[in-house]
Amino acid sequence: MHKIDLYSYQLGAADCYCEMVNAGLKKIALSHPCNSKALRDEFFEDFDKLGKEYNVRYYPEDEPLFTDLFPISLNKNRYVVIFYCEDQYLEEYLKIKQDKAESVAAGTYEECRRDIAVRYGKLLGYSDAGIERLLRSNTERE
Repeated sequence: MHKIDLYSYQLGAADCYCEMVNAGLKKIALSHPCNSKALRDEFFEDFDKLGKEYNVRYYPEDEPLFTDLFPISLNKNRYVVIFYCEDQYLEEYLKIKQDKAESVAAGTYEECRRDIAVRYGKLLGYSDAGIERLLRSNTERE
């Protein structure tokens, strides 16, 4: 059996995500979370190549959005890259993140946390059924 190192595995996954974003299957896609900025940043040269190949851009995210879609430990204290083709989708991500921060500050997050998670799931290209499955199965919320 062949051994695949972690870097190659994560780069291969990023290649797939970029292909899906380019094809319009996903508005945005997330890289695998990295434990440090330095580790994440090692991918930038290869992400530049993927960007040229798939006409995709990327946004380094140092403080990922936490929602009820994913276990909090998946992204807490981790660093990711957001792949996207159109600025409007990155702006939509940033708006969801801003809306969450504002609702937390206002003490109204509990009232809109499901809506924020659903908006994020839609942006990631998940179906309604997929979003519901993720919300139901996540037992590790912030």
